[in-house]
Amino acid sequence: MVQSGKYTDKSILLLDENPKKTNDRTWCFWEKENSIWESIVSKKWDSALFANTDFKRNLEIQPYQYKMIQGLDFYNFVFELLSKEKNITFLNEKVTDINELENHVYVASENNSFTCDRVFNSIYNKAVVGNQNKYPVLQQHFIGWKIKTFEAVFNPEQATFMDFSVAQKGNTRFMYVLPVSKNEALIEYTLFSADLLEKEEYESEIENYIQKLGIQNFEITEKEQGSIPMTCYPFWKKNTKRVLNIGTAGGWTKASTGYTFKNADKYSTLLVHFLQQQTDFRKFHRKSKFWFYDLLLLDILDRKNELGASIFSSMFKNGNPALIFKFLDEETSLPEDIQVILKCPKMVFIKALFKSRRYL
Repeated sequence: MVQSGKYTDKSILLLDENPKKTNDRTWCFWEKENSIWESIVSKKWDSALFANTDFKRNLEIQPYQYKMIQGLDFYNFVFELLSKEKNITFLNEKVTDINELENHVYVASENNSFTCDRVFNSIYNKAVVGNQNKYPVLQQHFIGWKIKTFEAVFNPEQATFMDFSVAQKGNTRFMYVLPVSKNEALIEYTLFSADLLEKEEYESEIENYIQKLGIQNFEITEKEQGSIPMTCYPFWKKNTKRVLNIGTAGGWTKASTGYTFKNADKYSTLLVHFLQQQTDFRKFHRKSKFWFYDLLLLDILDRKNELGASIFSSMFKNGNPALIFKFLDEETSLPEDIQVILKCPKMVFIKALFKSRRYL
């Protein structure tokens, strides 16, 4: 909104209970050309690794680069920009109520109350999807360790996109490795499943994987953890005339992968254009063929969570890596979609296709 220059006459209030002063997360995404975030990209890779118990494949992903942004760098970048805008105020307060009335919206925090014309709400309400059973709901949940080793063990030119060589234990489980130098990397143990694990299980698997890499001596410099909802639930139906749910709360997470940063960037761009033409937030939503593709995969993983490794392995073993990334970015044509889909196990998707009528 700031960069568009269209909202200097609007009074904008940001409310967040988190002051955004710590490096609490890492975002990754892939892109062909540099975006507005390029100055805060801390590492990028031209190559990625996919592996399971049977094979390893070096994925040449050009024209894409895989990029990483540290949470604190992002917060500092954004707040430095916003601090120069006289019409924007940030309050470090927790929102306790949002109530839409006929001509305005009432918003309460722990210490104050406000009225406004429009609200963008990014507070995710777990109960919204938890209290329904029509659409599958999985989680992309993980714990990651940033470690520094005494030996030079990592290849800083290649990110490990998915390594399914870890025990699956009836789920979809993989390791994710982002090396920033020969002796520094973020190692995450990640699952696509309905239920979270005890903290000790994630960390035990990370320790086992570190040993498998031949690392004898290391120190943990940072830890992070998260749980991202993976669902095709139609969040846009919760939008009202004056209140728009954004981010994960608005269904902006890519349902089949849990990637959110790039999707949120795209939706934000669309939203800024929308605001210049429309006033009714109920009209802001997009349901495409990719929503349906994601739905089929989530339906399969919801019923047979152990199939994740074989599905992703089939896709990446012989598929064109750049085309797969383009497909996951929801930018492929129908013929390109078919090229990617035909690499997947056909029978499980055909069965899911017949079951899909209940979602429509």
